[in-house]
Amino acid sequence: MYGGETNGMDESMNEDLLLADGFEDAFLGIGQQFNKQFAIYDKERCLQILVERDGMTPEEATEYFSFNVTGAWVGESTPVFLLRMTLEDIHG
Repeated sequence: MYGGETNGMDESMNEDLLLADGFEDAFLGIGQQFNKQFAIYDKERCLQILVERDGMTPEEATEYFSFNVTGAWVGESTPVFLLRMTLEDIHG
């Protein structure tokens, strides 16, 4: 695409990239904001993984995920968990 093999991403910045262990199947890609890169995961897929892999109910998965995953700040490269929606969802 743009910039050869790294698709325009600076490979040296990948050293600081933090990944969410156990959610590999929910990985969507890498986001970039100014000079920072971060891993992006599908939030709904993460919740599905907790239900299927760990035997949690959907409610337990949501509570666990909110407290232990999205509630865990591990620095500026903390992964992002994407909630898929449309502009219509936002603007009504």
